[in-house]
Amino acid sequence: MDKQEKTNKIKIPSTLELAQAGAHLGHRTTKRSPKMKPYIYGVKNTIHIIDLDKTVEKLSVALKFLTEMSKQGKVILYIGTKPSAKDIIKKYAQEINISYVIERWLGGTLTNFSTILKLIEKLNKMTEEREKGEWGKYSKKERLVKEKEIKRLEIMVGGIRLLKKRPDIIYLIDLQEEKTAIREARKCKIPVVAIVDTNANPELIDWPIPANDDAIKSIDLITGLVTEAIKMGRTNQEKINPPSVN
Repeated sequence: MDKQEKTNKIKIPSTLELAQAGAHLGHRTTKRSPKMKPYIYGVKNTIHIIDLDKTVEKLSVALKFLTEMSKQGKVILYIGTKPSAKDIIKKYAQEINISYVIERWLGGTLTNFSTILKLIEKLNKMTEEREKGEWGKYSKKERLVKEKEIKRLEIMVGGIRLLKKRPDIIYLIDLQEEKTAIREARKCKIPVVAIVDTNANPELIDWPIPANDDAIKSIDLITGLVTEAIKMGRTNQEKINPPSVN
């Protein structure tokens, strides 16, 4: 299926474009998850080849879902803590001003959000006090201690400091890498959209996108499309509910 397809005006890449991004390259046959069998086309040099027709199909469905959820104003969280995903996740999350996690997943982020929210509030308060010049009353040593605390909190919750409540949906890279986040999402009944490689179980999440979750080009291509879907949903939301004019 090499023809360009569109999902709510989002141009879905052809199988050729996906292949050029390395999206078809799975893991070695020894690492295959049995649950990924429906999404595997074959084997080449002991590497599983992902069926890119299935990738196009599942990607289209996931993008429609994200567009609709964004249209409804749902809060979406991006997660990608592996080295090949960090910069991409941060880039696209900041592009549309949504929360993201690129450092180690903080246990309880979803299941114990009230505690996490206190850390977010502490970070926001300390940052505001510093920006307003309210640290002048402290000694140099005390200011250094506060700076260290801000840096610590930024690593822990800096990417999610915009969250006021638990996210409604999660988009993440690598099911194996983000096991704890997925476990918490399932417990909290939060839908998960994710790139799923041949070594993972797609049944653990709601909206799997079968593709290479290691290659930077593959991650960037798919995350870019996910971001476009969210943008489109927001645009449609504004058309339905235009901002009030005082």
